[in-house]
Amino acid sequence: MDARVLEQRKSLALWLGLFALTWFFARFGASISEALGMEWLISYPKEWIIPLNDKVSALMKWLVEDVHFILFSFTDMTRALAWLIEQPYYFVRALLATGFEQGVGRRAVQIVPPLSWLTILAGVIALGHYAKDWFLAAIVGLSFAYLAIFGQWESAMVTLASVVVAVPIGVIGGLLLGILAYRHPRFDRIMTPVLDLMQTIPIFAYLVPILFMFGFGPVSALVATVIYAMPPMVRITAMALKAVDPEIKDFGVMSGCTRSQMTWRILVPSALSSLMVGVNQVIMLSLNMVIIASMIGAGGLGFDVLSSLRRLNIGGGFEAGIAIVILAIAIDRLSQAFAVRSSQIHPAPQGSNIFKRHPRSTLVALVLIVALIVGRFVPAFQTYPDEMTLTTGAFWSDGVKYLNINYFDVFEAVKIFFLTWFLLPIKRFFLNIPWPWFIVVITIIGWKFGGWKLALMNGVMTLFIASTGMWEKAMVTVYLCGASVIIASAIGIPLGVLAAINQRAGRVIGVVIDTLQTLPSFVYLIPVVMLFRIGDFTAMIAIVLYALVPAVRYAAHGVKSVSPDLIEAGIVSGCTKRQILTRIRLPLALPEILLGINQTIMLALSMLVITALVGTRDLGQEVYIALTKADTGRGLVAGFAIAFIAIMADRIINASAKNARIRFGLEAKND
Repeated sequence: MDARVLEQRKSLALWLGLFALTWFFARFGASISEALGMEWLISYPKEWIIPLNDKVSALMKWLVEDVHFILFSFTDMTRALAWLIEQPYYFVRALLATGFEQGVGRRAVQIVPPLSWLTILAGVIALGHYAKDWFLAAIVGLSFAYLAIFGQWESAMVTLASVVVAVPIGVIGGLLLGILAYRHPRFDRIMTPVLDLMQTIPIFAYLVPILFMFGFGPVSALVATVIYAMPPMVRITAMALKAVDPEIKDFGVMSGCTRSQMTWRILVPSALSSLMVGVNQVIMLSLNMVIIASMIGAGGLGFDVLSSLRRLNIGGGFEAGIAIVILAIAIDRLSQAFAVRSSQIHPAPQGSNIFKRHPRSTLVALVLIVALIVGRFVPAFQTYPDEMTLTTGAFWSDGVKYLNINYFDVFEAVKIFFLTWFLLPIKRFFLNIPWPWFIVVITIIGWKFGGWKLALMNGVMTLFIASTGMWEKAMVTVYLCGASVIIASAIGIPLGVLAAINQRAGRVIGVVIDTLQTLPSFVYLIPVVMLFRIGDFTAMIAIVLYALVPAVRYAAHGVKSVSPDLIEAGIVSGCTKRQILTRIRLPLALPEILLGINQTIMLALSMLVITALVGTRDLGQEVYIALTKADTGRGLVAGFAIAFIAIMADRIINASAKNARIRFGLEAKND
């Protein structure tokens, strides 16, 4: 018998055996443990729990109240840092939204108005034309015009001010850390788990310590946004510098460049196009944070969505959410265009006067001057008139109301079906598994896919979750996330395959996916709550909508990436279209599909804290309760538990994707 076939049969027997034993323990474990007087096998004993929550809270209190340096305290240091961040933020906010004022509170008097909506509109159109062409200029211009016409201008400018300040901090910090990771492999190894935690710990978990250190307000929101948005820039910088052509590096060495000159004059310019991808990611993640940041004083469009959610104002929430999408699309297209432009060579402008050399800048300056002067007499030149604004709020509210009145029984039947035959069986299965056996299974899975290191990591992380008293809520998290990922994958993978093999369907699916990707996660909750009320099914629908995107994108990318030569060989061999899809495209796309499932899991876990608002009883709820009670220890421990679940899933799936690439000859095996 072929060795590979024998190995596959052994693996299949192992998985079937593990599943059978797990099912047996889930079905009869409680009865057996009760009969043996060993109830601790099912429920982790309270006396074994390590009181880590209290220790972390005490540590944070000591740090904030008792730590003093020679000339200042820890609190003085954080407040000074907050002041430094406040200055550019309030300047940009005044420039775009509020104007420059003299005085405090009710006595404040506006001495200089903000930039008029016409000036900003002209400015973004000029940027679009400079970055690419008139088509991009029109897209960006229409996007910002939409914000004015639909009454979202002032909130959008407050949000834009946050992005304008947070993005440079995130980009510069990420660039410097990425350069250090490139220069020093040991630092890179240290940063990798730190970045993993930054990306997987829910942002709610570290809002509490940030509030302790920086106080309630926009500065805390900016700090949280930077922590959330910086990791991709660090990773992309390190990868981009490593990918620079060795010949370019040799040229720098032969030219006698110092280390600093090699970095800033050779490596960074050579990797600029890749670095701009990191900038784009920082921008998009910063925009993704606007609603959560509004909880701690950021204001803007995020606050509008949040307040609409609290009042179940469907129309207002959708309008503000769509405004975030429009703003995100405009900034995304601009940043992508600048990324392409950075890799091209453009001749310096020529001309005898400033208008010929800088026509766009001159026109924007003229609009600024005209709007500033005329706006004092004609307010419409300064602020878009309220009487000319439009609204779609009634449309969205009436639509959901119509569905509720006419299809309530249908929605209720769907909800009951999924709860009865899908969600509750999965929930009972995970909650009834004895915790020692679950730790053993996760350790065996780690050993099978990644060797002893992954097995050890899985064992330690699951033991941490159990020993901190988070086991039951962790199992609810695994159940809800797992059920949502199953549904998202069942929908997303076929859609991705369809988008890859059918160009027309791909365009339609692409538009839908772009919208889902940019729509803020909170926005999903409003109509879903109105249609299905609160509960696990509502949370699952919201998670599926939010986490669907990578399953579609990675499946489409994997199917498209299959070598045309292999497809041609299949056609020559007489394969039908179905056989080419099932026997060539899908098997070779499996590594990419697995990575898509990995990203779907990450997004599902990041959504859990938000779905805590609709009545879930998992780790996300623990984090949210900790935020409302300002309980640092509780929030961080629950956040670490979520992060550990995410890291274990990430490592296992990445290892399985690597094994799949080796199996199909797409990657060499490392001995």
